[in-house]
Amino acid sequence: MSAGAADTRSGPRVVALGGGHGLAASLRAVRRYAADITAIVSVADDGGSSGRLREAFGIAAPGDLRRCLVALADDGSVWARVFEHRFDSGELEGHPVGNLVIAGLASALGDFNLALDEAGRLLGAVGRVLPATSVPVVLKAEAADGPVEGQVRVSATSRISGVGLVPPDAAPPPEVLRAIAGADQVVVGPGSLFTSVLAVVAVPAIRQALESTRARTVYVANLRPQVPETDGFDVAAHVAALVSHGFHPDVVLRDPTALPLGDVDVDWVDAPLAADDGVGHDPARLAAALMKLLG
Repeated sequence: MSAGAADTRSGPRVVALGGGHGLAASLRAVRRYAADITAIVSVADDGGSSGRLREAFGIAAPGDLRRCLVALADDGSVWARVFEHRFDSGELEGHPVGNLVIAGLASALGDFNLALDEAGRLLGAVGRVLPATSVPVVLKAEAADGPVEGQVRVSATSRISGVGLVPPDAAPPPEVLRAIAGADQVVVGPGSLFTSVLAVVAVPAIRQALESTRARTVYVANLRPQVPETDGFDVAAHVAALVSHGFHPDVVLRDPTALPLGDVDVDWVDAPLAADDGVGHDPARLAAALMKLLG
């Protein structure tokens, strides 16, 4: 269903949250079986094009939002290809077209969420993409070497014990909480543990909504550690970090040929999830596994 369009399909209502390439992979899987899709996306990125646009216009980071919109776009969409086109010279060097379109829509319409909805209509997106917070936020981490601020710096840090946001009480759009409350399934991950997944879970109202939702919550485990952020982590270490931040998944989904399991304290399911090249999650395989967990 395109953003704002009436849904005429039958099927579950699925919420997927996180950021980066991992969330985009989940959305490509979820769109294969869900009738209603909401992506809840971290907006803490402060590097590259997103960081420059944040600084220039005071908007939430658009990069991960763009990736999610493209993941939900019409198959073969020319606009999806254009959104991902990145300028390689001049004053626009490093900016993907989609980031600039989102920034331009937000400036013209005066409403960031409305800008995302309009971008979704342009792409023919089959779901809605929402920021995890209504205001720009800064990711901060507690690490063995002391506190670290900024997503780029956190992603280059090891031995992280926890993350939070500045401001700590940043609120999500109301539509985020309604989507979680009304979902049949919530998919968390895959993606960078501290800089994508927990950057969303760290929003207090989202964490509370995840704890109270009637939906079955599924954590999709990564295929490999992200060095240095999660160097040496097995699946159990990822889950322990989620739990320590107040999120208790109902079930963990993992590929047994990827990260070792470790001593996981929650229900877990093994399934082939990796693409043939082993680089990322295969949408068809991930969709098949998630459908079996709808319960």
